[in-house]
Amino acid sequence: MLGIKIDGNEIAQSVKDRVKKAVEELKIQGINPCLATILVGDNPASATYVRNKHKACDEVGIATKDHKFDENISQAQLNEIIENLNNDKSVHGILVQLPLPKHLDEFTTTSRISPIKDVDGLTPHNVGLLAMRKAILVACTPSGIMEMFDYHKIDLEGKNVVLINRSNLVGKPLYHLLLERNATVITCHSKTRNLKEFCQLADIIITAVGDRNRFTLTEDMIKEGAIVIDVAISKFQEKLVGDADYEQIIKKASFVTPVPGGVGPMTVAMLLKNTITSASLGSQIGI
Repeated sequence: MLGIKIDGNEIAQSVKDRVKKAVEELKIQGINPCLATILVGDNPASATYVRNKHKACDEVGIATKDHKFDENISQAQLNEIIENLNNDKSVHGILVQLPLPKHLDEFTTTSRISPIKDVDGLTPHNVGLLAMRKAILVACTPSGIMEMFDYHKIDLEGKNVVLINRSNLVGKPLYHLLLERNATVITCHSKTRNLKEFCQLADIIITAVGDRNRFTLTEDMIKEGAIVIDVAISKFQEKLVGDADYEQIIKKASFVTPVPGGVGPMTVAMLLKNTITSASLGSQIGI
C-alpha cells in the first residue's frame, strides 16, 4: 500500500489564499504590504529564486522592491543599503538572498536587518526568541514544514524525529519548533556515526543534505509507516532530486514529500506569510 504524497503546491496555495485575504484587509486599513529583496552578484540560481518570490508576491497583492548589486559591493555599502530599508516606512519585509559573495559576511549582513522586518527569521533577535519559544518571525522552510504537519493533522507529541541537518536555515530552527510540539528530536549531520540506526528508530525523518553523490535516504533506512520530509533539492543524473529515494520510500512510509513539489513551494508561501506578519507588526508600532 502506497503512502500519502504530501503535496507542497496544494498546501502552499492554502497559505497563499489566507495571505491574499490578509493583504486585502491590511489595504483597507491603508497598509500596503511591501517586500524588499537584495540580490548581490549574478548567481543564476539566486536570481531565479528572487524572481519566483517576486512573482508569488504579485499573486497575493504584496508590493515588491527589487535591489540588485554588483558582486563587488563592499560590506559597508551593503550595510548602508539595509539601514536605509530599515528606515523606509513603505517597506515591511527585507530579504537578503543567500549565499552572498565570499567577501561579504552573512551573519554581519543579516544581523543589520530590523528584527520586525526580518522575514527570513535570521537575525540574532528572532533566533533568540525562537529558542525561548516566543518567536513571531521564523525561518520560512522550517515553518513551512510545520504547516505541512498541521495540514495533514500529524500529531508530533511523543514522536521520535531524526533531523539530518544542522544549518541555521533548516536544522536548528526546526529543532526548536519540533520541541515546542513535544517531539523527541535527534539532530544528525556529516559526523554522525551509525546514521542508519538512528533513522530506523525514527517516526519522522527530515532530511536536508542536498548531495546525492554523498547521501541517499533509502527504504531500508526507514521503518514501516515512517514519515519522510525531504527538504533537499539538487540535480543528479540530469534530474531534480531530493535526498530520498521517493519511488521506493513511498511504498513503505505513511507520508512522503516529493521533490520537486514538496517543501520548496512551502518556503515561498511562508515568506509571504512572514511579510504580512511584518506589515502588521510595523503598523502596530507606527513605522
